Amino acid sequence: MINPGLKKVLADRISLGIESMSGLPPALPVERFVDYLELLESWSRAYNLTAIRDPGRMVTHHVLDSLSVLPYLRGEHCLDLGTGAGLPGLILAISLPGMAWTLLDSNQKKTRFVNQAVLDLGLANVTVITGRVEDWHPAASIDCIITRAFSELVDIYQKTRHLLGPSSRILAMKGEVNETGTAALNECVETSIHLLQVPGLDARRTLVEMRPLPTTN
Repeated sequence: MINPGLKKVLADRISLGIESMSGLPPALPVERFVDYLELLESWSRAYNLTAIRDPGRMVTHHVLDSLSVLPYLRGEHCLDLGTGAGLPGLILAISLPGMAWTLLDSNQKKTRFVNQAVLDLGLANVTVITGRVEDWHPAASIDCIITRAFSELVDIYQKTRHLLGPSSRILAMKGEVNETGTAALNECVETSIHLLQVPGLDARRTLVEMRPLPTTN
């Protein structure tokens, strides 16, 4: 458990980080982000859910990094592909309670934690799936697919194209992105690269946005 003093410090760090980021909603539930970090820190002692164990670093590398993509989210239903310990999906689902979220991962240990976090945080807008995305076939197309360190761009598209409708988008959170990584997709998607602002994180963060091109008969 994180002691009350440290929880206050974490909340203050998250609030300061949010204030310095542009394009975010005016009021975000900072205390609930801290509740998530407390769960993650506790479970990680036994289950190795994340390589980052220090709650202070979790603020930057998990909470603020996840929040950096908020301005790019659209639609009613979003899939967090390869959610791991619920990142960025749980942070985004807390921030956008009006959007339905599916958090998918093939690792049962991690989805067990995510399911418990959904219960403890009272997130009625989240569904957790244990399995491979290639085997998941929802009734309707997904408006937005977001990934964080899941795979190469071509692999992401190939594994998720059965989920895409004409207006769907894939948002891939990456570090450095080169033209070679996007060139192979030019015939099937339109790509845009956005620089992400993550306070306190020295590493380069980018968001690759992929939109399916219209098919021709």
